[in-house]
Amino acid sequence: MSSVPLRVAVVCSNNQNRSMEAHRVLSKRGFNVRSFGTGAQVKLPGPAIDKPNIYDFKTTYEEMYNDLVRKDKILYTQNGILHMLDRNRRIKPHPERFQSCKDTFDLIVTCEERVYDQVVDCLTSREQETCQPVHVINVDIQDSYEEATLGAFLICELCQSLQHAEDMENEMEELIQALEKKSSRAFLHTICFY
Repeated sequence: MSSVPLRVAVVCSNNQNRSMEAHRVLSKRGFNVRSFGTGAQVKLPGPAIDKPNIYDFKTTYEEMYNDLVRKDKILYTQNGILHMLDRNRRIKPHPERFQSCKDTFDLIVTCEERVYDQVVDCLTSREQETCQPVHVINVDIQDSYEEATLGAFLICELCQSLQHAEDMENEMEELIQALEKKSSRAFLHTICFY
């Protein structure tokens, strides 16, 4: 069992709901965790499905929160967006885009297949420098508050299993299969290199 905490990245589209809830849970459990989004911009629900609120990744959670309070405090309180942004601003200053990060991780967990494809594409298009392996695992999580919470605990269970493995590399597939069976979800897994 490794005494060094796994370096974990959790990635969704906007670095708002699923990745941030997993970030919160993993951080509380002592993991070295960061969270990211893969979108070109951060999109939050707006007053209508075709009118999202769009922000740059450099926009702080605080600025988003204040902007939405100004626009319609009642709407964004009722739909939970202000609550989510309040949680997020207590975790880190602003969303981060995965494609802009040059840090290395032992494990990258994505929250939907499209994001998994984007992360794998980003990693495989970079020039390999150290040949250090990184496991990329997708756990499909619906983008709702309830599913984000359930998904965060599932991701935490995955990370704890890997952290406690005697030999993570050799036990990876077995641990993933056990968690797939327990959760009734199919995971995707690949190895990329830095």
